[in-house]
Amino acid sequence: MFSTLGVGVYVLAGDVAKNYAGPAVVLSFLLAAVASVFAGAASVVKALSEYLDSLLDKSISSQLYSWMPMDSPHLAKYPDLFAFLVIMLFSVGLAFGVKESTKFNNFCTGVNLCVVLFVIISGSFKADTKNWRIPESEVPHDGKKNFGSGGFAPYGLAGVVKGAAVCFYGFIGFDCVATAGEEARRPQKSIPFAVVVSLLVVFLAYFGVSSVLTLMMPYYMQDEKAPFPFVYDQLGWTWAKYAVSVGAICALLSSLLGAVFPLPRIIYAMSSDGLLFRWLGAVSEKHQTPLVGTMVAGLLTGTLAMIFELEQLIHMMSIGTLLAYSMVASCVMLLRYQSSQSPHRAPEPVRPCVRGLLRQCVNLDRVTSPSPLSSTVATTLVTLYGVWSLVLMNSIHQRGEAVLLGDPAAVCEVSVGAALVVFTLFAISRQPVSEKKLAFSVPLVPWLPGVSVLLNVYLMLNLDHATWIRFAVWIAAGLLIYVTYGAWHSSERRRTLDTVQLAELHNDSQTALLGQTL
Repeated sequence: MFSTLGVGVYVLAGDVAKNYAGPAVVLSFLLAAVASVFAGAASVVKALSEYLDSLLDKSISSQLYSWMPMDSPHLAKYPDLFAFLVIMLFSVGLAFGVKESTKFNNFCTGVNLCVVLFVIISGSFKADTKNWRIPESEVPHDGKKNFGSGGFAPYGLAGVVKGAAVCFYGFIGFDCVATAGEEARRPQKSIPFAVVVSLLVVFLAYFGVSSVLTLMMPYYMQDEKAPFPFVYDQLGWTWAKYAVSVGAICALLSSLLGAVFPLPRIIYAMSSDGLLFRWLGAVSEKHQTPLVGTMVAGLLTGTLAMIFELEQLIHMMSIGTLLAYSMVASCVMLLRYQSSQSPHRAPEPVRPCVRGLLRQCVNLDRVTSPSPLSSTVATTLVTLYGVWSLVLMNSIHQRGEAVLLGDPAAVCEVSVGAALVVFTLFAISRQPVSEKKLAFSVPLVPWLPGVSVLLNVYLMLNLDHATWIRFAVWIAAGLLIYVTYGAWHSSERRRTLDTVQLAELHNDSQTALLGQTL
């Protein structure tokens, strides 16, 4: 549950406060948390490496840079061998069993919680509200860095939103709860409850820590790599600096374990379903883990941590998680309005006419049970909703200031996009709901998942272009594996083909029997 309390508390809060949102970093965390409600390992180990390097006066980075400089604008300045070795060590530990790693994680989590409480309580004694009301005349300005206009939100609303896009990284890790669902007694109810409670507790921790951090010292003086040791060092609390450093290292190790922990389960599940190569999911008889798959994933993760900068990895994790949450929200809408076919009946062909489609879009015939036609309409509407969401959020992102100034063209563009989004959600809500009963179902469908998609898309658009390019490369690699292997070896595809063949065989036998009777 608390494995997410690592990079967000000890590294991300200082980075976002200084470079994106200022004291309004608390609002950035709030916006990111709301986006998470509606809905990593490489960056964690990289954060651990940079945190230790900052504590050791840059001795690790300077030595590695002198040995193996890379000097590439798209990669790190040097290969981070420390991060690579740490991730491989954790991968080996998971590959050979998880009992010992669970005990280690519990210890690190306990230390982390104690340090978070210590930071909030001790920082409140040095809090000064003047640091949230710094006048623009006192904000330093130089040619290299612009620190905004001071005050609570020195970079404006745009800075808060950009900070939220980065802060979203601090709320990933809840997939650990879902991937461990097989070990829960009542996963249908306990998993949603655990995710919501964890999210609330983690947000309160982020809110408290980022508040005292920006109240103790002006936002433009924060250290991005190790903010709390730097603040306590400036205050002359050397003992507090080392206490927080111990907690930060424990928290980052716990976060790293939480990020690596789902890997064996995910690899096993995907390879068992045929979406990945089946040899990746081969379970070791001795250790009862997908040994090869875990080591391959660790090798790939370690390589990423070794060659990329921390900021690049955080942005990659943020955009990937935002897209995954958007896909989950879209799938919630799709599944809620799908018709369930009998296993003894072949899928009914859909032969829609334009008039029938238009009537079904708003369900003028008041159909109460899903049909192949209503399912097809719902699928089309959900797809269109994704397109309209991208159009609307891109218009707001590009022309938001023009809309606030009352520019007629910008207002018209955003209004048309908003109308399309609202009408599409209304049309989806008119479709008949699936009869399948679930122990837990998302409320307010399609409105709640629809808002989730809108927020996620807007946060994604606030990430830089280089992140989108890297993300496109990874998506292309994943699609290549799926098109060349996964789509043809998928267990779901074989199950569908078998169902169709059985249904056709059943229909043929029924027809033959009827002919004999006649």
